[in-house]
Amino acid sequence: MNFQLIGVNHNSAPVEVRERLAIPESRLPEALKQLVQHPGIDEGLIICTCNRVEVLAQTRNGTADLRGFLREYFHVETGDLSPHLYEFHERDAVRHLFRVTSSLDSMVVGESQILGQLRGAYAAGIQASTVGKVLHEAGQTALRVGKRAHSETGIDRAGASVVAVALQHAADYLDGQLAGRRFVIVGAGSMGALAAATLQRAHGGGEVDAVVLNRSPERAERVARSVGGRAGNLAALAAEIAEADVLISSTGATGVVVEATDIQARDGRPLVVLDLALPRDVDPAVALLPSVQYIDLEVLRTSGAMVSQDEISAADAIVAEELRGYLSHQQVLAVAPTVTALRARAAQVVDAEVLRLDSRLPGLDPAVRAELASAVRRAVDKVLHAPTVRVKELAATPGGNSYAEALRQLFDLDPARPDAVTAVSRVVSPDGVPVADAASDDGRTDGPAVAE
Repeated sequence: MNFQLIGVNHNSAPVEVRERLAIPESRLPEALKQLVQHPGIDEGLIICTCNRVEVLAQTRNGTADLRGFLREYFHVETGDLSPHLYEFHERDAVRHLFRVTSSLDSMVVGESQILGQLRGAYAAGIQASTVGKVLHEAGQTALRVGKRAHSETGIDRAGASVVAVALQHAADYLDGQLAGRRFVIVGAGSMGALAAATLQRAHGGGEVDAVVLNRSPERAERVARSVGGRAGNLAALAAEIAEADVLISSTGATGVVVEATDIQARDGRPLVVLDLALPRDVDPAVALLPSVQYIDLEVLRTSGAMVSQDEISAADAIVAEELRGYLSHQQVLAVAPTVTALRARAAQVVDAEVLRLDSRLPGLDPAVRAELASAVRRAVDKVLHAPTVRVKELAATPGGNSYAEALRQLFDLDPARPDAVTAVSRVVSPDGVPVADAASDDGRTDGPAVAE
């Protein structure tokens, strides 16, 4: 298991950096193929969402120049990206992947969109033939971990409840009614899309009087179209807010997006501002403006909408449990070639002894010969059974690979070529048929020999 992961997310990089590394869905197959063509990479997966871009690779020798891949594919200087990049190897890469799918690394812990996003990234890798046996198992396990975290803990309610509780606050402030209100949604990422979908359900599935503003017009148009609204330009933010009843902001920006000056005089008309971003999008000073109700994630947290620390700890425990199981299984798989090589060595020794028997007792009854050969094989299998089972069990313990290494050293095994382990040399008759082992007159071999 030679995993390597590199990426940026909402915690490590501002939106401007994440945008430079964004990969449109239409270009993902091309990016994946270029990834596995990079030196030292056997399998690859790319996770690209509004809040993160991550490259996961199964490498040939444990290290690959993933920064070089970013530099070549995106035509950027990695020196500019270095302050924002994080990188994980081996078990840490797997742990990070499991935490991502469990939404423990999300902007809003508990949001469920990431499961679908990983499933899409995994499907894209399958389609592009960049996900092989190793990443297939890692991807399937990660999806299972995410499902467990959402179904077995309370974090599953978080993403939807944040929006639902926020909108309930808005309705309470607006005389209990959201129907017929005008909405401005700033940000068309996962939370913006969830807000739009929740609004539509609140409207009985009908069209919503909403405008979606986003840096990317394509994303804004997609979210707006899903609820029968319209897309707009961020430059028109102040003008759109002036006509709105509810402002919902959930971008991935690291600074203020909505200034207090963007909220113009409204002649006493109430405005509810729902700031669902972390860090906050809206200048908290808007709370001081007349007729403005400002609600951010801290308000929602105290309302019970956010995930509690106990729920996060429960999800983390699932990640830790699944990580131990996954790593143990990988260690057992790593030992398998050594066990195969050992059994191949034993089979060669048995074959050599049967040939020796044929050369010394050429007139031996075939039935007796078969029974003797079978007895020798049974004896060897019984001798090998305990150590091969035990080495697999020990492989699942910390440092377990050392036991397999001891076998390789003791028996001079090459797990990469179990069919080519050092064999006892044989005497070959003039017609090319092996008839006996090369042995001294007393029947003992003189030492290690090379197969014909």
